[in-house]
Amino acid sequence: MARHAEYQYLDLVEHVLHKGDRRIDRTGVGTLAAFGAMMRFDMSEGTFPVYTTKRVYWKTAVKEMLWFLTGQTNIRSLLQQNVRIWTDWPLDKYRKATGTRISQEDFEARILADNGFAEEWGDLGPVYGKQWRRWLAPDGQEHDQIATIIETLKTNPTSRRMLFHAWNVADLGQMALNPCHNFYQFFASGFSGSEAGEKPKLSLMVGIRSNDLGLGNPFNTCQQAALLAMVAQQVDMVPHELICVGGDVHLYLNHIELAETILKREPRPFPKLRLLRRPESIDGYRIEDFEVTGYDPHPAIEAPVAV
Repeated sequence: MARHAEYQYLDLVEHVLHKGDRRIDRTGVGTLAAFGAMMRFDMSEGTFPVYTTKRVYWKTAVKEMLWFLTGQTNIRSLLQQNVRIWTDWPLDKYRKATGTRISQEDFEARILADNGFAEEWGDLGPVYGKQWRRWLAPDGQEHDQIATIIETLKTNPTSRRMLFHAWNVADLGQMALNPCHNFYQFFASGFSGSEAGEKPKLSLMVGIRSNDLGLGNPFNTCQQAALLAMVAQQVDMVPHELICVGGDVHLYLNHIELAETILKREPRPFPKLRLLRRPESIDGYRIEDFEVTGYDPHPAIEAPVAV
């Protein structure tokens, strides 16, 4: 019997926990870190790689991916969907700028209730969605990297140039957080089988310069799998492999207990993903389109976000 794919993640966590380089990081929390890692997840049977050794809130992860695809950069639309994962950065900025100790709940309530306040304090700068869908060229032209990839997959699927990224050097200083998962490349295969009625296969490799193993990695793996499923459906292919490549892979020092807990747990079968409809474009997906069955994880583990 094949080894459960989640052990790739657990082995990486164990390696970093026991052999990682202890260092003080940007946040001041401190990490154990290693450099260079790869995980491969086969999605060809409808498998949805959502980790099971702790509950991953996959709907929240997919909602964030859908938000990226809108090109938006303000947390207000996320909060309207009850997604709070980006609040820490603008909240920290607001507290430092005003000297007030407003609670997260009150800050989020003001963002939702006051559009002017949201415009001033809820924007994250030119983060992922801006770069993915509205990359600004020196001549003032905006480039939609996602639309270009989908068009290329339809017209020239063996191209080696089907990639997008968010590492826009000129914009880094304006971002609330520099892109962590910053390089996405697609690879289509299996065209000889299409003669027998089989659809071509689509794989996705994601490069992650800074990979928080406790919180970020489980979320990213899930949402990147969702992206692969959506793009594959749009170009009439089937999802094949999701390949995650990490640069600086690390555990925050306040996530040690989380790591030790999941390492004691045995992975359970990954769930299955089915898209309930095919929108006219990549822009048409909603969270209600994602049907996930068979997800039976171990209990969730709460852990703080390092800002």
